[in-house]
Amino acid sequence: MKNIFQQHQVFFIFLTKFLLSYFIVTILYSYYLDQYHKQKNEVDGITHFVAEQTKNSLVFFGSNCEIIKHEFEPSYKVIYNSKYIARIVEGCNSISVIILFLSFIFAFSNRYIATFLYIFLGSILIFILNIFRIALLTTGLYKYPEYGTFLHDILFPLIIYGVVFVLWVVWVLKFSAYAKEKK
Repeated sequence: MKNIFQQHQVFFIFLTKFLLSYFIVTILYSYYLDQYHKQKNEVDGITHFVAEQTKNSLVFFGSNCEIIKHEFEPSYKVIYNSKYIARIVEGCNSISVIILFLSFIFAFSNRYIATFLYIFLGSILIFILNIFRIALLTTGLYKYPEYGTFLHDILFPLIIYGVVFVLWVVWVLKFSAYAKEKK
């Protein structure tokens, strides 16, 4: 057993750092969410911000859009051109994607300043991209409702996770401890 650990030490260190950071940040985020009462249809502040910025993005590009708090669930209705198109729930705010992103980056880290800077900038990019994703998804659902499942479940997740994957690859090849060892 000791020989297996020594042979694959880099992998086990990566796995331990990834899992620890993922669980710690997920627990912290859960504590944040716990202050909002789902039974009272309270929406967390991050999701509210994402909903407002989605509306602002659509309005900026000339669309008629409103965000209305849902009456029966903790979410916001997206009213696009006077038609209820979609709803924005906690899972739409990109925080779970950001947690996955930062856990991976942290697991491949060795320098704190570079790691935290990359996590910060990457998280901002993911967050902003997510707002545009929701805005484009809203427009797509309005214009092409027959492709709703494809747009929501396949195309737009592929785009956001594709960007996260590219950020991971750039980190591993250019900035991580692994990149320094290769040189």
